[in-house]
Amino acid sequence: MGGGGGGELQQLSQELQQIQEEIEGLEADIEDLRDEKTEIDEAIEALETLETGSTVQVPLGGDAYVRAEVQDLDEVVVGLGGGYAAEQSEGDAIETLETKKDVVDDKIDAVSEDIDDLEAESSELEEKAQQMQQQQMQQQMQQMQQQEGDDE
Repeated sequence: MGGGGGGELQQLSQELQQIQEEIEGLEADIEDLRDEKTEIDEAIEALETLETGSTVQVPLGGDAYVRAEVQDLDEVVVGLGGGYAAEQSEGDAIETLETKKDVVDDKIDAVSEDIDDLEAESSELEEKAQQMQQQQMQQQMQQMQQQEGDDE
């Protein structure tokens, strides 16, 4: 009678573990999106504060940089996504970056909602598991009492 609940509890435990792993993955995604947003903010700030003739560190890759002088801020190359980039004026580049930041914010909001949904589902499953454990304990107590009654 009480043996069937153990399999269900194990299944619930596996589902809870799977949900927790999904939540951790989504939290990592949010952290990556926040890093991307920080990079966009830094790019916007740099464009707003740089002037023609400023000296900057230009990344070459592999953590190597070279000093360079900004020749013209009217020619800013901005990534558009999908491996495409476009040369834009400083104002248009900032506008493009602000739009990219809005898209990242929307993604963060969507992933946060997914996390909230998974946490709600997790809470429901935890509650169900607790109820099942209590029922199993009650059944075991009843069986023990019956056995004691039978022994007399």
